[in-house]
Amino acid sequence: MTDQNAATGLIGPDTDLDQVFELAQQLRVDSVRASTEAGSGHPTSSLSAADLMAVLMARHLRYDWQEPDNPANDHLIFSKGHASPLLYAMFHAAGAVDERELLTTYRTFGARLQGHPTPVLPWVDVATGSLGQGIAYGVGIALAGRDLEHQPYRVWVLCGDSEMAEGSVWEALDKAGQRRLANFTVIIDVNRLGQRGPTELGWDTDAYARRVEAFGCRALVVDGHDLKAIDQALHTAADGRAPTVIVARTVKGEGVSEVADAEGWHGKPLPADLAERAVAELGGVRHLTVRGPRPPEGGQRPAPAADAAVELPRFRVGDEVATRVAFGKALVAVGARPDVVVLDAEVGNSTHAEDFAKAYPERYFETYIAEQQMIASAVGMAVRGYRPYAATFAAFLTRAHDFIRMAAISQISMALSGSHCGVEIGADGPSQMGVEDLAMMRSVHGSTVLYPGDATSAAALTAAQADLAGISYLRTTRGAYPVLYGPDETFPVGGSKTLRASDDDRVTLIGAGITLHECLAAAEALAADGIPARVLDLYSVKPVDAETLARAARDTGAFVVAEDHHPEGGLGEAVLSALAERRASPAVVHLAVRDLPGSGTASELLDAAGISRTHIAEAAKRLAAR
Repeated sequence: MTDQNAATGLIGPDTDLDQVFELAQQLRVDSVRASTEAGSGHPTSSLSAADLMAVLMARHLRYDWQEPDNPANDHLIFSKGHASPLLYAMFHAAGAVDERELLTTYRTFGARLQGHPTPVLPWVDVATGSLGQGIAYGVGIALAGRDLEHQPYRVWVLCGDSEMAEGSVWEALDKAGQRRLANFTVIIDVNRLGQRGPTELGWDTDAYARRVEAFGCRALVVDGHDLKAIDQALHTAADGRAPTVIVARTVKGEGVSEVADAEGWHGKPLPADLAERAVAELGGVRHLTVRGPRPPEGGQRPAPAADAAVELPRFRVGDEVATRVAFGKALVAVGARPDVVVLDAEVGNSTHAEDFAKAYPERYFETYIAEQQMIASAVGMAVRGYRPYAATFAAFLTRAHDFIRMAAISQISMALSGSHCGVEIGADGPSQMGVEDLAMMRSVHGSTVLYPGDATSAAALTAAQADLAGISYLRTTRGAYPVLYGPDETFPVGGSKTLRASDDDRVTLIGAGITLHECLAAAEALAADGIPARVLDLYSVKPVDAETLARAARDTGAFVVAEDHHPEGGLGEAVLSALAERRASPAVVHLAVRDLPGSGTASELLDAAGISRTHIAEAAKRLAAR
């Protein structure tokens, strides 16, 4: 146990580094205690970064812990979210979390101190733990602070050395360098050991530095346990000259000789007897309180969404307009709201996101072909109160799925759009065809999935996305098809449209997007053969209009569901799930893209996939004959 002066006291920006070292030891002790009490956690990963975080929070992190919503607060992101014992020990040192909560609720059911941090805590911006993401989120927040909010805050990201093998890290550093984000600092905890053994580069800090500099960022190499060197590096990083990466050589398990730089301790709490020896070796329990530097005065909160009049584009029934074109025009209309921002992955001329760029260039962000960073930047901007729309080809959104998944855990609200869906795109071939996206987006927690069949519905649903909670996804089609709805038609989320119906209907044809048009054509052919068919536009895939589906099942007893998507997880399974919940059991034929497509015209590929009007009509005839 240290003497009483070291065991209690106030740590502030002017406190000497000897006392800051005592804070670092407190963070270590509390990391050990919390994880041992919980019976799980990552104490050794916390011990290695304790000196870095002690200097940061005492001298450089400008944060009002009593007012986490202060718009001038700096932002701290633990990309190495598994080091949550350290983060929560920092919260305890700041007076935000009391000792009882730290030692008795960590990793327990219903508690807010979860195994990896989430925004259920007001001092946490984003959920982390899927490694390689925190740096990318930091870039998005830094962009928002500098280019949208014009706030003086800084963004600090602590990451581990293992995650530096992730490609998303380098996408992020590339954008930080390209954008010259001087309000952005990454601290790499180079402790040499990953989960199963040594990391790719070990303690080769020079190799990290060379890579960082190659991406346009400033690299500062330090001993991660030399508090004076850390202090100087953090001071330099905050000089406003360049995006900075501090490459800090550390020791995993630092301060506890029995586990320091030892393999086999990742993700393992110290047993009670070892924890007791560790606390003693670290100098005992302390009760230091941190009052670090205050955020700058005069910070203004982001402007709330004005009650701006959103004048949606109007389209004439019968005109042929691609839904991706309607999406672009609707973005411009929604841009009347000052909180709307748009992000592109270098396909804005195809998705028509670039229409927004021409109208509102200051709120348009080009991430180039870096879909993971596009989503991460959108998340960062959403953290700061903006309503991001991010658009690319549906096929290419799949590589950003983990970022989308984690955004849902962060409870982010943002709008996504995927264009060039299905085999309908034609000659470009299967690498460009989004035929998995509905399944991907339906599986995201709390998501909304929309698939408009014409320009009017596409514009209305694009506008609706600006007010939807959670992650919403709009699927658009490459080709131009007839406008089906007048400009005053409404499209509530969770609804559907019945385009043909009679009391004599013998089968219901269900489509969305391109297959809606194929269903309408099939219904005409069936009518000529004396088979009346109902046609449903299931533009809201999640939530789906279960009531209308159940009614159609009662009325007609037979469904043909056609979708330009793989059979797994898309429109058909949404319909079948809704029917099962309503205990409805019509005869169902599910037409979907089951074979690997190739190049061809849209009509050739739709027919080859078995989802054309001909195949829909044939399936309906078989059902009607039963």
